[in-house]
Parts: sequence; C-alpha cells; structure tokens
Amino acid sequence: MRMFDSADEMFTAQNYPATTTDLIEAHGHLTLELPNGSETVADVLGRLTEETYDTENEARLAAYSAVSQKGIGRKGYSDRDPIAMGEDGPDQVSF
Repeated sequence: MRMFDSADEMFTAQNYPATTTDLIEAHGHLTLELPNGSETVADVLGRLTEETYDTENEARLAAYSAVSQKGIGRKGYSDRDPIAMGEDGPDQVSF
C-alpha cells in the first residue's frame, strides 16, 4: 500500500520500540493524503489503543488499520466478492 507516501519517512525515522503515544507526539502533525480527503497522523493513531510497536512495519500496519472511510475509495465496492445467498447487495452502478 502506498497510501502513506507523505508519512513513510515518519515510520522509517522513528526509533523502535515506540508506543502509540510516542508516534503521535513526534509525528501527529503530519497530514496523510487519502483517496477521499486527508487526516493527520494524530487523528489516525488516536483511534487505536495504546500499543508498543517493535518494528516500523508493525507501526505502519496499525496505522493502515485505523484510517477512516476517507482511505477506502468507493464505499462498499468490490468486483471480486459475490453477494452471499439470502443477502441483498448494493445496487449495481454503471459507468
């Protein structure tokens, strides 16, 4: 995922282990450009419980998991997963 291009240096530059609070204090002001807007690192990491990250990859994946709907593109869209039997799926959209 390259969603965090603007913050990749943050994860690389941080000394690990680091806590959620450490990351927010050091980098919370950074803005993440997302497909449908932007959020600060403080907004994203503030949704998480206090954790200690041992590696850059752990911190990055935690941040990915906490991005709001601004980061998912078109909500409810999937061209791969069939609708389960007995469920009504979203209306089809034609482009």
